[in-house]
Amino acid sequence: MKKLLAVVAAVAAFSAHAETLTVAATPVPHAEILNFVKPQLAKEGVELKVKEFTDYIQPNVQVSEKRLDANFFQHQPYLDEFNKAKGTHLVSVAGVHIEPLGVYSTKVKKLDELPSGAAVVIPNDATNGGRALLLLDKAGVIKLKDNTNILSTIKDIAENPKNLKFRELEAATIPRVLTQVDAALINTNYALEAKLNPEKDALAIEGKDSPYVNILVTREDNKDADAVKKLVQALHSPEVKQFITEKYKGAVVPAF
Repeated sequence: MKKLLAVVAAVAAFSAHAETLTVAATPVPHAEILNFVKPQLAKEGVELKVKEFTDYIQPNVQVSEKRLDANFFQHQPYLDEFNKAKGTHLVSVAGVHIEPLGVYSTKVKKLDELPSGAAVVIPNDATNGGRALLLLDKAGVIKLKDNTNILSTIKDIAENPKNLKFRELEAATIPRVLTQVDAALINTNYALEAKLNPEKDALAIEGKDSPYVNILVTREDNKDADAVKKLVQALHSPEVKQFITEKYKGAVVPAF
């Protein structure tokens, strides 16, 4: 009886001290990585709740409004642009992985096979749109006025020898129109959701030295919270590095 009471007391004590950390994430690979570290965090008294989103706006809005504790879906250039545009003060607390942006097509096998006037879709947010154009510049499809400007827009195209017709769509929707256009630039998380294999299917893809590291983001008043620190430690563990390497096979690359 005494042992039973001791167990009950221990469970009650754990429950009383357990912290809940609610993190927004896009489904692949972010939510998968977070779910992988859940058991480790539970051992450390942190109940990790993962709330999945398929857009790039609400995760930041809800963290800023204190409806969520943190999010995991974006890179620093996107966060900087969001903070500037929305007047928020969200901060990065850890870099976790890189998802190389790729060019995909169901119409051609090589970029130089794109016909004159080909329809090309790129993300409509400032940072990923610029990132897409930089990749096309590097691949020799277009030339930008400044190929170091990560916020380049369609207006910054200096040379477009194939007279490509660009359309801008929300990143999450681009895989749905892939068969309707000649080429589409797709973020790896959405490519994976659409069952595309970045290593095999991409006509061009960012190198592993890409500066677009995906980061864990929270508010300034929450960045030093114990539960957040424990999550950062878990995300930077050798086990997570192995998980990313083995599961995504180069489509997602550890950045720590």
